[in-house]
Amino acid sequence: MLSADVARYVALHRSLGFRFRVQEGLLTLYARFAEARGEAEIRTATVLDWAGGAPSPAQRRNRLLTLRRFALAMQAENPRHEVPPADAFGRPVTERHLPHIYAPEEVARLLRAAAGLAPTDGLRPIIYATLFGLLAATGLRISEALALRLNDITDDGMVVHETKFRKSRLVPLHESTRQALTRYLAARKQHHVSGLYVFAASGGPLPYNTAAGTFRCLARAIGLRGAPGTGGPRIHDLRHTFAVRSLEACAGADGSAVARHMLTLSTYLGHAHVTDTQWYLHATPTLMAQIAGAGEALFRGNVS
Repeated sequence: MLSADVARYVALHRSLGFRFRVQEGLLTLYARFAEARGEAEIRTATVLDWAGGAPSPAQRRNRLLTLRRFALAMQAENPRHEVPPADAFGRPVTERHLPHIYAPEEVARLLRAAAGLAPTDGLRPIIYATLFGLLAATGLRISEALALRLNDITDDGMVVHETKFRKSRLVPLHESTRQALTRYLAARKQHHVSGLYVFAASGGPLPYNTAAGTFRCLARAIGLRGAPGTGGPRIHDLRHTFAVRSLEACAGADGSAVARHMLTLSTYLGHAHVTDTQWYLHATPTLMAQIAGAGEALFRGNVS
């Protein structure tokens, strides 16, 4: 059965240290699709039918390539498995995704929309308002926030364990962020939520797909995103926004202070190298005005 093959394939990759969360979800969906057709081996036509159902070209290609890697591994065991061509949906156009830098009022609208989720007397509204607020206020990765356990919230800040680059770090919290977390944890206790995770569901962590899907629905509801498949601001862009706004706060600082700030920001975000942090920085009107002001001061000889 393909579902059993998927389970073995996923277990192998996780034993090698890969998280393999997104890949597991895609492969599981494909296995169900193929098995519903009565297929026990991978068939190119079925892969293309399933991958072609994705709402955007990028998602179709991601589905195809994920299945192709799986097919190559399965064909090494059983030549009856077919391997779909990598360019079945055309060759990709390499371009960097331009992140959306949220305006403060956009973040506020998102949090208000989250707080208005149904049921209004349940925990769901405060879960998502707190989760999205935490991402905006700390620059955490969504995976890091969902992996937080109750004992990771300490008097000194949040302890983020074994992140993307296998680094653990302590993330200090602004008092307003700590107060929001305290209110959420009190509500969580009142609703008798079990489990060790801060953002819990059925005893385990809130699933990524559930959190990301809720974000997309809210973003569409408040006009930040268009219809499914059209793209728009992402949940990860809250992290980009945190980095950019942090740099904007350096207005008036000299070069050495900005350099120290960049090193601090890199550590805070959990990056392996400062160059990783630079990838998160993008031009905004505020930053461009600061750069112009610094250039003019240098031209006038007002910089020591």
